[in-house]
Order: sequence, then C-alpha cells, then structure tokens
Amino acid sequence: MRHPALRHVADMLRKYVGVLVMDLRGHGRSSGSCTFGDREVFDVDAGVGEARRLGYQRVITIGWSMGGAAVLRHAGLAKNRTLSHELRVHHPPDAVISVSATSRWFVRDTAPMRRIHWLAEHATGRMVTRGALRVRIDPGAFVPIPASPVEVVGTIAPMPLLIVHGHRDRYFTLEHPRALAAAAGESAQMWLVPEFGHAEAGVCPGLLDRIGAHLASLAAGGAGPVEAVTPAPRGGAVVEAR
Repeated sequence: MRHPALRHVADMLRKYVGVLVMDLRGHGRSSGSCTFGDREVFDVDAGVGEARRLGYQRVITIGWSMGGAAVLRHAGLAKNRTLSHELRVHHPPDAVISVSATSRWFVRDTAPMRRIHWLAEHATGRMVTRGALRVRIDPGAFVPIPASPVEVVGTIAPMPLLIVHGHRDRYFTLEHPRALAAAAGESAQMWLVPEFGHAEAGVCPGLLDRIGAHLASLAAGGAGPVEAVTPAPRGGAVVEAR
C-alpha cells in the first residue's frame, strides 16, 4: 500500500479482524481504469471471493469514499443477482460498512468534487491524475449510467449495514449518509461523527477502534455494537476497498 493513511487504517483494524486490502482498478498497482464506483463492483467481488477461498467463514466489506460506493453497489447486486454490464457478481458479503460515501452520482456542490469532475472530464485532467496521482481514469466511465448507491442500498437488507460519515467531510455533505440511511431502512446503522473528515485521511481519535470493535462483532455473527471500543478476538475477514 502506497498511502500511509490507508496502511494505518489496515494496521489498526487488524487488531480486531483479518484484513485484505485491494487497490481498485486504475489505482496503484492494479490494472484497468477507474470508473468511480461502477465497474469497481467486480473488483470487490473478486476480493470477497478470495477471502472465501482463503477459508474465512464470514466476510465483511468496508469501503472508503469511492470504495464506499463500490461496496454498497456490490452488496446489492450480489444479493439480488442483478446484472451489471451484462455480467453477474457471485460473492455476496455477510455485512457491509460504507465510510464517507456518496449517495448519488455527479455531485458538484462542493469545491473538491468540482475539481474531481474537471479532472475526470478533460483529457488534460486525466493526464494529470495519471502522472501525479498514479490514477488512471476511464474516459468512458458511466456509459451507461449505473444505478447509484442510494438506488441500490435499499435492496441490501436484511444484511447488516453501517454507514459512517464525518461532519467535517469537505467532499460529501451530511445529505449523503442521511439519504443512504433513509433508503436502506431499519437494518442499517448510521454514525455521524463530529470530528471526522473524509475517508482514511480524515479519521479522528477513537474512530478506528470503534469501527474495529463493530467489525469484530459482525465477524462473530452479531449485528455489531454501537459504542464498543475495546478489542475483541479476531475472526472473519474484512475486504477493504479504496
């Protein structure tokens, strides 16, 4: 993993559960091109399948930012055997945690998201992201436009779902977790964290321990504690997408 913040997240969560971390397509050492949460469902599916192959009985997916949208969409598509790009995903998780995720596509109501759209929509921007950020963006992303996270999340129930979002998120306002939670229904939990920013770079003290304890409970077959912060025995695997 190239990003220190992501390494820190993985190291902290490994105190509670086994963790498999992947670079989604177009990022880091992965091949392909980024499609912003669309075809990334196939990457998540491969990660869940690998965790099952390694012998883990319970597998929880956790995604950060774009990865959060990908794990939500993957869970809904896998559970309902819905086709995406004429293909089917085959490995539903046992639970899902989405962190700092958007609820819908084409969000331009914050300055960071307007910058991301410019980078994605212009050849010069895509060249900059490839050279400076080592992210390869597919110029044909969202053709056709896929179902958004808020359109899919309602189909995940009764699979346990946790939605985590920060009050200090500069990319996606609190409208997004609230929309996701409303669409998901009673099987979803939502944590709105006052000191949390955006994704792994914005974590605040105590948040990773809180998520880790929740993961340990999910791996053990529970619905996850809301407030527990103490370590629990390891069990199950977490497929982490960013």
